[in-house]
Amino acid sequence: MLYVKWVNFVLDRFDAKILRELQKDSHIAVAELAERIGLSTSACHRRVKLLEGAGVIDGYSARVNPKALGLDLVVFVDITLTSQSREAMTAFEEAVQLYDEILECVLTTGTADYLLRIAAKDVADYDNIHRNCLARLPGVSGMQTSFSLRSIKPWRGYPVPG
Repeated sequence: MLYVKWVNFVLDRFDAKILRELQKDSHIAVAELAERIGLSTSACHRRVKLLEGAGVIDGYSARVNPKALGLDLVVFVDITLTSQSREAMTAFEEAVQLYDEILECVLTTGTADYLLRIAAKDVADYDNIHRNCLARLPGVSGMQTSFSLRSIKPWRGYPVPG
């Protein structure tokens, strides 16, 4: 059994199976999910609700193909701030929330302070995002941009022990 300490929730092998299946297909009917993992529909439904209530399942979403939206370029941008003060970091983090073009922002260790993931149509579109979005972020002293050539292993969910 895996003990998920931060939610005081004990994850057993059925919960782990539920999480694996829902990460593959969050649109699956409870009856089919129950059949796949070997539980009754009511027991499976109860476990899903418990996982949701405990915060283990944080939400549901559809995986969208970026190429279908014309977003052929994935860009990673290392951001270095002029200061690592609480005020500077808060101002930067609040500003990042204002731009839909920034898909993800993570605070990192190492030479950069943050790593951004951005999707763009092409290099010209990224140039526009750089000028009208990234250049407006407060407290930035440097940016290092890397372009993704191709995805080798796309993210499909978290590993679930058990």
